[in-house]
This record gives sequence, C-alpha cells and structure tokens, in this order.
Amino acid sequence: ILLEAKRLMKSMRIDPYVEDERYGIVRHLLIRTSKHFPEIMVVLVTNVDSFPSRGNFVKALVEACPEITTVVQNVNSRQTNVILGEKERVLYGKGYIRDTLCGVSFRISAKSFFQVNPVQTEVLYQKAMEAAHLSKTDIVFDAYSGIGTIGLIAAKDCGKVISVEIVKEAVADGKRNAAQNGITNYEMYCDDASAFMNRMAKDKRPVDVLFMDPPRKGSDERFLNAAIKLAPKRIVYISCDPSTLARDVAYLSKSYSVESVQPVDMFPRSFHVETVCALSLKK
Repeated sequence: ILLEAKRLMKSMRIDPYVEDERYGIVRHLLIRTSKHFPEIMVVLVTNVDSFPSRGNFVKALVEACPEITTVVQNVNSRQTNVILGEKERVLYGKGYIRDTLCGVSFRISAKSFFQVNPVQTEVLYQKAMEAAHLSKTDIVFDAYSGIGTIGLIAAKDCGKVISVEIVKEAVADGKRNAAQNGITNYEMYCDDASAFMNRMAKDKRPVDVLFMDPPRKGSDERFLNAAIKLAPKRIVYISCDPSTLARDVAYLSKSYSVESVQPVDMFPRSFHVETVCALSLKK
C-alpha cells in the first residue's frame, strides 16, 4: 500500500510535505490494520484541506490495493511534529476499522489510540487485570481511556466502570464499543481526567481501582494529586516509559506502596517496553 501510494503521488504530481520549507501536500501516510477482521484503514495526513487529483488518487489506490476498506483524510496545517490534525473527512469506506481484544470488539477511527501489537496487547491487558484484583462490587476509574479498551475489558469483572477521555472522537468510539458489546455497567465522559477526579473526590464518590495509561511523558503532578485525593484502594499504572513511571511512582509513594512491577515486551527488537505497575493504598 505504501509503495503504491508513493508511485501514485509521483505520477499525479502530489508533492510530499517538506517541513523546513512548509511546502507540499502529503505529510504522513498512516496505515492501520486489524488482526481479527479483513480490514485496513489508510489515513492520508495532508497540509491542505483540498488538493488536485484527490479523488483520482483514492480511486486508483483502492483499485491497486483492494484490501483497503477505508480511506480517511486528516488535515494538519500546523507547524508541529504532532502527526494528526483536528479536521478529517472520510474519502472511502466507513471511516473506521474493527478489531477484538480479550473477547471485546472495538471500533477504531483515525484519531483513536489503539496499541499496534495485537498479540502482546492482550498479554499487557491480562497482566493489568491480574494486578487490579477486581471483584464484582468494585468501582473502576479508567483514565486516559482512549476508545475504552481497558475499561471495557475490566467491565465484566467489576461492578461499574467510569471512563474519562479528552478526545471527543475517542469518546464517541468508546460509547459505541460499549453498546455493540452489550456492556451496560460502563459510563464514559469527555473531560479532563484530573478535573473529573477532583470533582469525584470533593463529592466523596468512592473508587476501588484506578487504571491509568498515560502517554510516554507520563502524568503531571496535577493528575497525581487528583489521584491521591480520590484515594482508590489500588492503582494499576500502565506505562510505556520506565523512567517516567519511576518518577510518577516516587510521587505517589507518599500514599501508595508498590505491590508488583511487570514488564511486557510490546516492541520487539527495540529498547521500548511497557510496564504494568500495581500500587496499593497505605493503611
């Protein structure tokens, strides 16, 4: 697909974007595949909203690679190293693909976060569930929840899941995912997780388990202070950078003890590693 896209760009004179000169059209080509369904999404990240030959390009690409089930254009005209912009349009197909994790099916749109290694993702989330020691009466809070993967997997083993994510497209996917899986003990909100937890703590709403899966930079003190105020009995921290995990756990250690640390190799032949860290509230 990538080689065919490059060939078509060249033949149709669709210029790649040159960041230093702020010139050109195509910034990135993102290809997302599904492990459990014959579905492939191509996301064309462009510097401009519209460009000549767009329709012909998509038609020729799908004809050359009929395994593609949807093509989405994402517009990112900002001077930034962030891959995706805010605006997007579906150029072909449904605009999303589906996949399954730990027996739960998920709808994945262009801007939704979804782990790229499906085999080890199941291992990672199974280890997170084991670390949580869930019971049928537990109230679970899922922060940085994306399309709801962790919370929806946890829902079958607990009383209720409260899921908070700030990206509205991911929240829409998460709500659809809950509905299509028939999961009724799941609530999802589009909000800032720190502010949401502070309000819960102020209202004295109890939480038994907090799942947190922050980006590589880890959490900030605002979030960690909100977690300490909320005072869940257990925190399961899923990290993609051991150094920021160590920093954040050190901050949490005034109120929490580390129970276990389990690395999971999500990115073979690289130095990157995911880690599941279980913490329990000190007496």
